[in-house]
Amino acid sequence: MKKYLFLFLLLPVLVFSQKDSQQIAVVKKFQKELNAEYLNPKETPLRGDNFKNFKQHPFFPIDIKYRVAAKFTKTENAQPFDLPTSSGKSKSYREYGKATFELGGKSYTLALYQSLDLLKQKKYKDYLFLPFRDATNGKETYGGGKYMDLKIPKGNTIILDFNTSYQPYCAYNAYDYNCPIVPEENRLPLEIRAGVMYEDIYHH
Repeated sequence: MKKYLFLFLLLPVLVFSQKDSQQIAVVKKFQKELNAEYLNPKETPLRGDNFKNFKQHPFFPIDIKYRVAAKFTKTENAQPFDLPTSSGKSKSYREYGKATFELGGKSYTLALYQSLDLLKQKKYKDYLFLPFRDATNGKETYGGGKYMDLKIPKGNTIILDFNTSYQPYCAYNAYDYNCPIVPEENRLPLEIRAGVMYEDIYHH
């Protein structure tokens, strides 16, 4: 009986660790693809010496606590609005929904957006854009905030994995790119120590 009890107690641990390892594998794939994009001369935002000297991105250690299941609420009758960008121009978006989640025992809500320009392309019809700021900005991450790419969820839950958050292109090349500025409503009053780190060697 004791042997079976031990197996029964062990089983949730095995299931949990297998699930963790699958999630970690997804993040590692994201990291590998991001590095490959920046090393590819046809895709990279980097120019000149910045491209020549680039080896790989620095990342925070993968931390499963920053992968959260958020309650998803679709925004009804969302009106298009102009989101200012880093170049002083603006881009057209609409709010698609809100994601409410808990981190460190507190509840937070972030707005998820759709780019009206990208919606014209079939491959982006289910794409959602999550720009956010947190207390690491200007220290370990880019001062202007970070981005996350998401898909429209099937139900009322959406997974936010901050381990797959990244800096906008204009963090690396402010001359060729204009990036949406994070709206005030998506400013988080805590540190999100996950995703791509940032050392500003690009604007000196």
